[in-house]
Amino acid sequence: MRMSRMALGVALASLFAPSVEALEVERHTYSEWTRTRFSESVTVKGPGKFIFLAGVGAEDHTETEDKSAAILHLGDPYKQCVYAYEKIKTKLADQGATLADVVKQVVYVNDIRYQGPVAQCRREAYGDMPIPANTFLVVSGFAIPGMLLEIDVTAVVPE
Repeated sequence: MRMSRMALGVALASLFAPSVEALEVERHTYSEWTRTRFSESVTVKGPGKFIFLAGVGAEDHTETEDKSAAILHLGDPYKQCVYAYEKIKTKLADQGATLADVVKQVVYVNDIRYQGPVAQCRREAYGDMPIPANTFLVVSGFAIPGMLLEIDVTAVVPE
């Protein structure tokens, strides 16, 4: 019986690819404010542990009367960035990772003039560590008034 190239490719791929059943997905929240809204990080364990953080900004997750988050360091993109990286470090540490494990980040700002202060903040956050693959985007706005930036990171930790 002759096997088509497609069938042979699928058979070989199934032998060498990790099965979906071998992956374990964990979702994490770090505050009451986000608990019913979204996962702040998602960890996928398999041949390594993949950590996906939700976008992080200068939001304070202490609920306000209108159930929104308060933004810290209003009007200061550098300080909002520093605060965001501190939160990122804490969330990564909770998963056994550091900024050195970040393989991809997307930085969103709502004004191109913030590129300089945010780049300085990023350099300081990573120090001598290699900076991961990075995308820098200017967007028209954020979900919470007063946010000037949001940082989305993905990290990988070997098992």
